[in-house]
Amino acid sequence: GVAYRLWEAAASAGMPPFDPPEILESDLSSLLLDCALWGVNDPGALRWLDPPPAAAIDEARGRLRVLDALDADGRITAHGKALAKLPLAPRIAHMLVRAGDIGLADTAAEVAVLLGERGIGGQDTDLTSRRQRWRRESGKRADAARGLAKRWAKLTSPLPSKIPLPEARGAVSAGGEAVGLCLALAFPDRVAKRRSADGADWASVGGRGFRLDPLSPLAREEWLAVGEVQGSAAGARILSAAPISEADVIALFGARVEEHRTVRFRPANGGIEALRERRLGAVRLTSGADDRPDPKAVKVALIQGVIQGGLELLPWSEAALSLRTRATFAQIDALSDAALMATLDDWLPPLLDGKRRLSDIDRSQLSGVLEGLIGWDGKQQLDRLAPPDFRSPAGSAHAIDYAAEGGPRVELRVQALFGLSEHPVVGTQRIPLVLSLTSPAGRPIQTTRDLPGFWAGNWRDVAKEMRGRYPRHPWPDDPAAASATLRTKRADARAKS
Repeated sequence: GVAYRLWEAAASAGMPPFDPPEILESDLSSLLLDCALWGVNDPGALRWLDPPPAAAIDEARGRLRVLDALDADGRITAHGKALAKLPLAPRIAHMLVRAGDIGLADTAAEVAVLLGERGIGGQDTDLTSRRQRWRRESGKRADAARGLAKRWAKLTSPLPSKIPLPEARGAVSAGGEAVGLCLALAFPDRVAKRRSADGADWASVGGRGFRLDPLSPLAREEWLAVGEVQGSAAGARILSAAPISEADVIALFGARVEEHRTVRFRPANGGIEALRERRLGAVRLTSGADDRPDPKAVKVALIQGVIQGGLELLPWSEAALSLRTRATFAQIDALSDAALMATLDDWLPPLLDGKRRLSDIDRSQLSGVLEGLIGWDGKQQLDRLAPPDFRSPAGSAHAIDYAAEGGPRVELRVQALFGLSEHPVVGTQRIPLVLSLTSPAGRPIQTTRDLPGFWAGNWRDVAKEMRGRYPRHPWPDDPAAASATLRTKRADARAKS
């Protein structure tokens, strides 16, 4: 014979030789249900011309469990056997059977026809409106569809239902949203809640995001039972849906509602935010503050906050910061950022008992933790390599700032260094201290790393100026040979007499 291809020859090069096998692209729920009915819980154990994709099998198995057609072990249930007897997809069969339990068999059958017969009742997204128009339509196709719905309605037989019948029946009779309820039975994972004010974005129980034309009358609804969607991405477009009340949703799926308690760290205030939520699948029903969060969860959140934000979030005291900078100078790694982060789970949790903010930690306890980490021997080594203070010839002690720019720095009155002919150093490498010399009033007069050079050089000019400003204090011509003192000349003379 002759084959006429009604496209350009070049287009043929981009076409596959054959259409892909249906088993690789279809919903495998019916196949998996049949296998379970035969006693085969794992379809992968069978010999296939084209093995079904494992991901598709897992998806179908999860769907059948939601429909109560399979148990947790993948075995078929009594309800699943009832579904397998019907010549319909498991979703639609489940809808017919469960809707029959609550007196909605006729509605469910009509919904099944509307989902399967394109164009019946129009192309409206709102399946309730399509159903109403179809009921008024005349013609062979509409009549045939109504006859099909009647036959399907008679196929179902009541089974012991897991649906709370009084609540479900009451909600339906009060709200009149029977189409939405039937759709929810068929597609429980597609029950969706509006998440944008214009009704364009919807969050489904199954976790997928849906899109709806914001001009649709359905966009004003709070909840929708979604039947058909187009697209597999996060924003699949809703093709058919019907309103459903939250009361109906809870009546049908209340047993699946779960409470979630979350605790997360808030960098803005160094504390935690505790929330208590009720969720149906991926849809949040209610949310509010949790006044009694789990203490373990609080600790975990605070620790995660430190891991992400760094040790500077902790309320270190000046003593603790000094200890750490001294350890850095002395090259004692036990108090480095890396070492403290590596052992965070050991030393931080005990400090967080009963705390909801990092700032609530006792600062003295943090200092104690650092001293415990380096131990007694380490503390002795630290005092030797990086002493906490410098003791002047005048006998006064002055804290050494090991974090200062330019190296370890000491601020003190220049008279405290009289009699010192060598520049003071710290550490095994004999690092010269940066001396920030001040007047008796504490005003800076000189910064030096070479005290002998200062005595021999600029001291004459400094002393001359200081004699005019502070005449009661000693300003010797040879400070290296003078006696260190922090007293005035008169007080010094009285002390010697």
